[in-house]
Amino acid sequence: MEQERTQHHAGTVDAAAHSAARASASRPTLGNKVFSAEKLLLARMMESMGNPPLDLVLWDGQAIAGTNSPPIAQVLIRDRGALLKLIANPELGFGEMYVAERIEVQGNLVDCLEAIYRSMRASGHGQIAQKLLAPFSAAPRNTQPRARRNIHHHYDIGNDFYKLWLDRNMVYTCAYFPTPDMALEQAQAAKLDYVCRKLRLAPGEAVLEAGCGWGALALHMAKHYGVTVRAYNISTEQIAYARERALAEGLDGRVQFIEDDYRNVEGEFDAFVSVGMLEHVGIDQYQALGAVIDRSLKDGGRGLVHTIGRDRPSPMTPWIERNIFPGACPPSLSQMMQIFEPFGFSVLDVENLRLHYATTLEHWLARYEANTERVTQMFDPAFVRTWRLYLAGSLAAFRSGDMQLFQVCFNRSGENRIPWTRQYLYAP
Repeated sequence: MEQERTQHHAGTVDAAAHSAARASASRPTLGNKVFSAEKLLLARMMESMGNPPLDLVLWDGQAIAGTNSPPIAQVLIRDRGALLKLIANPELGFGEMYVAERIEVQGNLVDCLEAIYRSMRASGHGQIAQKLLAPFSAAPRNTQPRARRNIHHHYDIGNDFYKLWLDRNMVYTCAYFPTPDMALEQAQAAKLDYVCRKLRLAPGEAVLEAGCGWGALALHMAKHYGVTVRAYNISTEQIAYARERALAEGLDGRVQFIEDDYRNVEGEFDAFVSVGMLEHVGIDQYQALGAVIDRSLKDGGRGLVHTIGRDRPSPMTPWIERNIFPGACPPSLSQMMQIFEPFGFSVLDVENLRLHYATTLEHWLARYEANTERVTQMFDPAFVRTWRLYLAGSLAAFRSGDMQLFQVCFNRSGENRIPWTRQYLYAP
């Protein structure tokens, strides 16, 4: 009897061991470690990003570390649905789930995003994806009606919102910092002067500006350089603000703000300038823009285009394109040449102000964070998180080199009235 009990117990142990072995064998493994299906997905996703120094943590506490070094931040994924959205489309899913509070970042959000950008660049995964997507990098064709809708989506959400975190002149483009510790107000004024010096403006000249924002550059050119300006913009709120400011400063006779598309420009001008518009034009419209410049500039005319850009052709991040800048596509320098080459323009100078834009964004993000309570009252918590992610992600992109800031100066081919050296750029 005792022998039977012993044999029965042994059989039970063997059966239990066999069952455990089968269960273990059915679970995913990585090396000699046993993982749940979710944890294996996390591990594969971390590998695809180049194993950045982050911890990805699931809702049940399971975690994957990108490296053996201390993590910069922890990314908490709060439910299985959020994980699946993240894996299906990381660039879109992360933003959507972050805004919905189904993904949280514990630690510095900018540092977390920069670590991801740098890790992907170092591993080559980001470059491979950009090369594969390059043929599809252009945004949808920016017809005039679509362009107006796109601009309305971003720029007509309320001047009071932008006043919370931009400088007093409402300049929503990269500032210029002669010294890195300069205040934002002074750096934006320095940028306006820097653009004017690059254009070599002289009193009495006529200037065409395409995409004038809230009017700061046009008013600065007229007030400090004695030129007349015709400035085009399709943002209703920005044009209204610019006109009010021109009237208040007594410059309405020297600056004309026109609510219309750049493709409808009329007149002849000594200089053309566009600061922060090209990102919204669309690659397919670059020759149309070149044709506008060609028919608008006088024989000795010159110009400057200031734009966010990339080192190589690639599409806008899907989440940014969907939620922040519909229809936008920052160009590479090779794509920008479509504006100049067909019309015989000579490129005189190219400068990359990437780190200046990173510093600009540091100021904007700090001011934005100081006003999130007011932004919540204006909109809602989801809007607050959307714009926090946009500003933080942009700062990380410029710090890591994922985004660039180009200023390109040009004039008519064969025009010899050009500076002998670059000293004129730095002597106020």
